[in-house]
Amino acid sequence: METSQSTESGTNSGVATTVGVVRESVEGERRVALVPKVVASLTGRGIRVLVESGAGLSALIPDELYLEAGAEIGDPWSADVVVKVAPPTDAEIAKLSEGSTLIGFLAPRNADNKIDALAAAGVQGFAVEAIPRISRAQVMDALSSQANVAGYKSVILAASESTRFFPMLTTAAGTVKPATVLVLGVGVAGLQALATAKRLGGRPTGYDVRPEVADQVRSVGAQWLDLGIDAAGEGGYARELTESERAQQQQALEEAIKSFDVVITTALVPGRPAPRLVTAAAVEGMKPGSVVVDLAGETGGNCELTEPGQTVVKHDVTICSPLNLPATMPEHASELYSKNVSALLELMIDENGSLAPDFSDEVLAQSCVTRKAEA
Repeated sequence: METSQSTESGTNSGVATTVGVVRESVEGERRVALVPKVVASLTGRGIRVLVESGAGLSALIPDELYLEAGAEIGDPWSADVVVKVAPPTDAEIAKLSEGSTLIGFLAPRNADNKIDALAAAGVQGFAVEAIPRISRAQVMDALSSQANVAGYKSVILAASESTRFFPMLTTAAGTVKPATVLVLGVGVAGLQALATAKRLGGRPTGYDVRPEVADQVRSVGAQWLDLGIDAAGEGGYARELTESERAQQQQALEEAIKSFDVVITTALVPGRPAPRLVTAAAVEGMKPGSVVVDLAGETGGNCELTEPGQTVVKHDVTICSPLNLPATMPEHASELYSKNVSALLELMIDENGSLAPDFSDEVLAQSCVTRKAEA
């Protein structure tokens, strides 16, 4: 929902913009929207940055580093542009000033999003999830930057939970075979998981319903699992499978999964529940001690036996479904996200440091989920 359909630039032309960096309030969220290095580049342009006290502590960034970068410790909610990571709560929306701009993960496709509340508060919202996946917007692609973190950490988690070594080991007591790793869903997270599994000495295999990604799988040293299904969709995502395709995939995957020590699932369909790829029967057929790491738990999970946010053991197989995995690596996750946010700010702030978003730009037009009325 938009508060106005105007496509003109912002109303504060000629006035230096203030940017507020808030301390995240959602439990478990350890990331911060801007790190000191990026803050220094903003303040160097004459932009005033207000950082909430303790905003970076969970990412091991003390207030002193922000001060050294030229920021002020103060009330970020009074800023022209407020940047954050997690979707805002009702209490946080109440702190925002009418006419201000909010940048962050706003979950616009979720049924319980706060888009209407932002519009009612007169806040202009930019959802980083809605940034189009085009070449010039890659530096702003927060979904991809955080998916890289999740893909890497999923393999570390799998290795920790596994009862077996990842690499092949040759010892005086004999040779241990390398772990076999199947990654279902070969987007950014999936490719990073495959590459990380390879670096740890595992034998990775990738599967996706988009056969055009097979070359990407092979490029990181993994094998490609071909089940004969093509479900490429728009924007680089997979489309929803037909009933016959789903049945074909389920039967083929059930058999394939049984031969792997580790299965990591990353498959998502925007705006829909996660597709079920790993059935209870497939888990039951896996070797005891095997591991499933389900990265789609926040939208229901790719595994039939997943319990979102929990680690459970079913049929002697450990099933992990971590939520918000990037927040468990807050230092690098924050650094990457900060670069995404600053690149988006570059499009919105003119050479004089004034907030002047040009909504003829497709990146701003598509990522803006509520637009403030012009005076």
